Amino acid sequence: MKCFECEKENKTTDTVGICIVCGRGVCMDHLVREKVPILEGEYEVRLKCMGDACELKDMQPLLKILCKPCHEALKENF
Repeated sequence: MKCFECEKENKTTDTVGICIVCGRGVCMDHLVREKVPILEGEYEVRLKCMGDACELKDMQPLLKILCKPCHEALKENF
């Protein structure tokens, strides 16, 4: 699989991960790997924490992979 973002730039770079939000394949240059916020509520989305502000008790123990556009969208809503 090739990186979705690299393909838009007419590059062919192998994928090293899949974004947990949109499912795009991304290379090392186009991914962010960090703790992601917990979503609370059934219909409203409330972000509990982001990045280093998260405590282990609030998070699943593994870091998650996001593509840079999804990461930016999450940060905007924080």
